[in-house]
Amino acid sequence: MTTITLITGGSRGLGRNTALSVARRGGDVVITYHSRSEDAQAVIAEIEALGRKAVALQLDTGKVAGFADFAARLRTALGETFGRDSFDHLVNNAGHGYHAPIAETPEDQFDRLVDVHFKGVFFLTQTLLPVIADGGRIVNFSSGLTRFAYPGYAAYSAMKGAVEVLTRYMAKELGARGIAVNTVAPGAIETDFGGGAVRDNPEINRHLAGITALGRVGVPDDIGPMVASLLSPDNRWVTAQRIEVSGGQAI
Repeated sequence: MTTITLITGGSRGLGRNTALSVARRGGDVVITYHSRSEDAQAVIAEIEALGRKAVALQLDTGKVAGFADFAARLRTALGETFGRDSFDHLVNNAGHGYHAPIAETPEDQFDRLVDVHFKGVFFLTQTLLPVIADGGRIVNFSSGLTRFAYPGYAAYSAMKGAVEVLTRYMAKELGARGIAVNTVAPGAIETDFGGGAVRDNPEINRHLAGITALGRVGVPDDIGPMVASLLSPDNRWVTAQRIEVSGGQAI
């Protein structure tokens, strides 16, 4: 049976790449987007050109109050587009970067990070548990910044650290349903994340490449295919793991 993978924040960056990677492996896809409807529809068109089915749904992952409505819209889309009442894989990818020293981090920015990167992951997964098929998979995106520390990323990285702990508890509690749960932690990647600094600033790019074992910074094609592979039956016995995909950054 063809699998259905739901990827939050799938209109750009690593989410987009993951969606296309899943489709190239023969899976169908649901992506969410916050405000980039045109970008989301472009991803849908790319997936359909690969011969797979796909749907884009709007979602603010930082607003728990909207999750019940999203679940209802998801159920409708699953029935109308895929002829199913459940999906197989949840990839909690949506998020945003924030850079400021601890002494200069305002409460409202801290709260937004909590809402999107931790609270949102917790309660969206909770809301969607009845719709995830037994034997399914959950992948929570973290960051290499939970292992190596760069000044200015304390708040962001703390949320990702919380997600890594949450992942182990999800794996423990959902194991009885055959659901495997893992964390994927990318290193420095050339995307528009964080204002595109890794991609667009040559000095930053060279510095990070110089402290990476494989001699360069990452690109989205280093991440999406790895996530798609983790979702495949080949990795059915992998759960409760933090898998860093950084090319050996800062080792």
